[in-house]
Amino acid sequence: MTGPAATGSGGLLAALGMFTVLPVPASARVPGPGVLRWLPLVGALLGVLASVPALAVWRGGERGTPLLAAALVIGTLALLTRGLHLDGAADLADGLGSGRPAEQALAIMRRPEVGAFAVVALVGTLLVQVAALSAVLAAGTAAEGVLAVVLTTVSGRVAVLHAAARPAAAGSSLGVLVAGAGSPTVRATATAVALAGAAAAGLAVDGARGGLWWAAGVLLALGAAALVTRHAAHRLGGVNGDVFGAVVETGTTVALVVLAASDAWA
Repeated sequence: MTGPAATGSGGLLAALGMFTVLPVPASARVPGPGVLRWLPLVGALLGVLASVPALAVWRGGERGTPLLAAALVIGTLALLTRGLHLDGAADLADGLGSGRPAEQALAIMRRPEVGAFAVVALVGTLLVQVAALSAVLAAGTAAEGVLAVVLTTVSGRVAVLHAAARPAAAGSSLGVLVAGAGSPTVRATATAVALAGAAAAGLAVDGARGGLWWAAGVLLALGAAALVTRHAAHRLGGVNGDVFGAVVETGTTVALVVLAASDAWA
């Protein structure tokens, strides 16, 4: 695929149009292999934007209500992404939870109905994310809170680059467009930048200890997402959009939990 939607700033616009509710020109809403490399940057932007409503009720540490602030951040992320990744996580939970063969599991994932596994996955994910982020916000300044949100939103999306290296599942239009499109260089660069950024942010927040914990948050997020990807690809015969959504939510959640744990073990 060539043209503005696949390369340069057009690739970023296509990624914004595909993965967020942010307004972009209709001509830029053309998904293709090049769109995936912009996901980490999209995640960083989403993290910053999602943090804005929280600042109305929380000003750092215990100044305000960190629990409400965390709920506003997670809710805003869902709104900014149209709930796309949460929907994918729910569908994957229903498909894998069914215990059916790949073809039947994929058919279940395509249904509009929400099953018990999806409900459990959604409720559990949102509860853990809000609780973990609340603990992180209560322990830091406003700037540190925004950095933490950005770290977690980026981590989940870097994980998608790794997931996309696997073949697409049968019948997946999104998978055909982006799975396997990211080069090893793109994946390695995105991972290195995420790790370096996390270490630098953690270093600024809490010295060497913070640098280690924040970098560990990225590594563990990628590791957990890789396990989800491997299991889903094994069960479904490949990856699809629902797998990507589950990978985003898994990476985000694990990164938040690690950051919350760093305060508990201070």
